Amino acid sequence: MDKKQINVIKKVFSLIDTYQDQAIELQKRLTSITALGPENNGDGEKEKAEYLMKELRKTGMDEVTIIKAPDKRVTCGYRPNIIGKLFGDPEKPFTWFLTHTDIVPPGDLTLWDTDPFQLDIKGDKLTGRGVEDNQQSMVSSILACKAIVEAGIKPTGNAGVAIVADEETGSAYGLDFLIKNHPDLFSKKDNIIVPDFGSKDGTLIEIAEKSILWLKFTIKGKQVHASTPDKGINTTRAMSQLIVRLDRLTAINNKTDALFDPPGSTFEPTMIKANVTNINTIPGKNIFYLDCRILPEYNLKDIKETIKIICNGVEDEYGVRITIEDEQYAQAAPATSLSAGVVKILSEAIQFVTGKKACVKGIGGGTVAAFFRKADLDAAVWFTASENAHQANEFCLLSNIISDAKVFAYIMLDG
Repeated sequence: MDKKQINVIKKVFSLIDTYQDQAIELQKRLTSITALGPENNGDGEKEKAEYLMKELRKTGMDEVTIIKAPDKRVTCGYRPNIIGKLFGDPEKPFTWFLTHTDIVPPGDLTLWDTDPFQLDIKGDKLTGRGVEDNQQSMVSSILACKAIVEAGIKPTGNAGVAIVADEETGSAYGLDFLIKNHPDLFSKKDNIIVPDFGSKDGTLIEIAEKSILWLKFTIKGKQVHASTPDKGINTTRAMSQLIVRLDRLTAINNKTDALFDPPGSTFEPTMIKANVTNINTIPGKNIFYLDCRILPEYNLKDIKETIKIICNGVEDEYGVRITIEDEQYAQAAPATSLSAGVVKILSEAIQFVTGKKACVKGIGGGTVAAFFRKADLDAAVWFTASENAHQANEFCLLSNIISDAKVFAYIMLDG
């Protein structure tokens, strides 16, 4: 990068430093608009999307459009996906920043110290539902575009902001819809950044995800009075044995990959549904769930076959019937290459803005980047996270919004 480019970047950074009040105002308005999908008893993201389209147009973006995914469950009949573009060189690919409008419900309000839908500002800390997941990065991408336009320059290539619906409940009306119905929107040459997972120090770039398998186990026996256990079939005992025996999955699928943290596959029993309501009744039915995060090299069909064999052993020994249902079944997408252009430019931007060396990793969680990777599109997941998404008193740091906006701007100007 020559001196002229560095001076241009520094000019843009100086403008971003003046945007703190605008960042707060954006967060305040976005937090006040409840954008919940129908699965979370909401009416979609329309109001939030309309506000964002106005704000994107204010930045001076060359093109702002909406792509509607039909959904009869919401009043307006569609779920909005916003596409904003800044044009630089028509011969070059796009750099995309993809965020999402929908949020999760606030949960137990007694756990919140403030109203989750009214932004609370205490110094550098902004608190409210959605402020980190995913408004922090949404605001950063908007401010980065605004600074480039205000500086009177153009991106080195072309820049795109995609703000999608339905990320929190499956993406059928969001990114998955866009890729399936608008396949020309994103190109294999594009640099795609999904700022929806990160670390507190801002160094973690996620390029791979484990397969996700969530299973529901229903164990059926015979309910009887606890004083006559010989007349019944105690499903709590059978369930307990099954949970212990499922630990064998870790030993059977014991490969490790240092790219991931933790490096191996995990198989964790989690939620247990309530059975009987009194102490002196032996339950005839129990339900529990298993959360599996599995290295990509393993086939989920093989995992399920092993689980079935374990269940058959418990059925034979305890006289119960066990059914297994998929709650989530997602075979991992291919990883983004360590040598991919998006990984290189993002690493350079982090180093330039923060002075820190990026750390490239895989994770056990899932992000919408998987949809890009399944479509053979390289995507990197990154932002500077406070790591409290979905929690009560969700917060982000204003300083992170500003710093991440500089990283985004650097990529637009050097991509």
